[in-house]
Amino acid sequence: MNALDGIRILDLSRVLAGPWCTQTLADLGADVVKVERPPSPSHPGGDDTRGWGPPFLRGRDGADTAEAAYYLGANRNKRSITCDIARPEGQALIRELAAQAHVFVENYKVGDMARYGLDFDSLRAINPRLVYCSITGFGQTGLYKDRAGYDYAIQGMGGLMSVTGERDDLPGGGPQKVGVAVADLFTGLYATVAIQAALRHAERTGEGQHIDMALLDTQVAMLANLGANYLVRGRDEGKVPGRAGNAHINIVPYQVFEVAPDAQGQPQHIILAVGNDRQFAKFCDVAGRPEWAADERFASNQNRVRHRDTLVPLLEAVIKTRSKADWLAALEAAKVPGGPINNLAEVFSDEHILSRGMVQRWEHPLTDAVDLVASPIKLSATPVRNDLPPPLLGQHTAEVLHDWLNAPADRLSALQQRGIV
Repeated sequence: MNALDGIRILDLSRVLAGPWCTQTLADLGADVVKVERPPSPSHPGGDDTRGWGPPFLRGRDGADTAEAAYYLGANRNKRSITCDIARPEGQALIRELAAQAHVFVENYKVGDMARYGLDFDSLRAINPRLVYCSITGFGQTGLYKDRAGYDYAIQGMGGLMSVTGERDDLPGGGPQKVGVAVADLFTGLYATVAIQAALRHAERTGEGQHIDMALLDTQVAMLANLGANYLVRGRDEGKVPGRAGNAHINIVPYQVFEVAPDAQGQPQHIILAVGNDRQFAKFCDVAGRPEWAADERFASNQNRVRHRDTLVPLLEAVIKTRSKADWLAALEAAKVPGGPINNLAEVFSDEHILSRGMVQRWEHPLTDAVDLVASPIKLSATPVRNDLPPPLLGQHTAEVLHDWLNAPADRLSALQQRGIV
């Protein structure tokens, strides 16, 4: 049994924010039907990310398949159908499926769904309980609503790149995006929360609703403490948070430090993440500098922040005298937060990560086994699903039309012959 057993989700989203949302809902047990564009002479069909490689999945013969790793990472536990929603017959089929759905997810430009007769008002007329989630760059209203939205641009517009990267006064300073598409990913997760809340409302009242999710809104919300810093004091005082590199605006010491080089003379680093004054005192003991904890300039976090430029060079000099392994062992023994900076090879060979089941092996139609990152959600009574690998394009069209619509085989054949599915 899964938490969302019995929930049917019609997913017309592509690329990342929408698929990330529906993948999480699918992990929780929902029947997610991914609706994709059929192949045609001018287009390979399907979600664009199917072709966003290399790398591509290697097939049983050792050659690349058409399934990009990008697509595989965001579409597990779903079923795929093809349907040409640009044609009236395709639109009619989607309306039939929507009548049987609990949730409809789309990430088309504002107004596109209305042109197809697949907007919230049109579908609500045939399914009043439908939870309809629209994911766009800038939302359904506002000055920018008609603009296309992309994660990279949103990270810039939403302030994230103004606080990410090395300090402007240091070498390498300047704006920097995050290494993964965090605006997309956070929007997908916020959408997941919103959909479940709307489903709860529909269960109680029989009333569906329209969820308006925007990447830019999400990015602004993600500013978290930095957004609060600016609104609470910075705006009045003319102080705009900027880039701090690997340091923390509100906590010291909370950053990357260089340690002694390894046996080959290569630079090594650790993260020191002291979160309170007690931890700082413990660190000072580990560092052999107990007097720092008694120094009025450093005894409290607020004073450490004020005297950052004095304290950090002292820390750098001491931390550089010992090896990474030595520091990590000493910090762990003293219960001072810290850690290594792992590359992905180190991440996916970490015994703890493997013991937590964060790498999962799947059987796939094109290969005997493929390893993918697993869902981090661990529920004791309703564990996440692990039964459907990321689907091939249109793999489940016949199955879904039978399950949802009880459509006979001759109807499917007719739709295929006309190129609708």
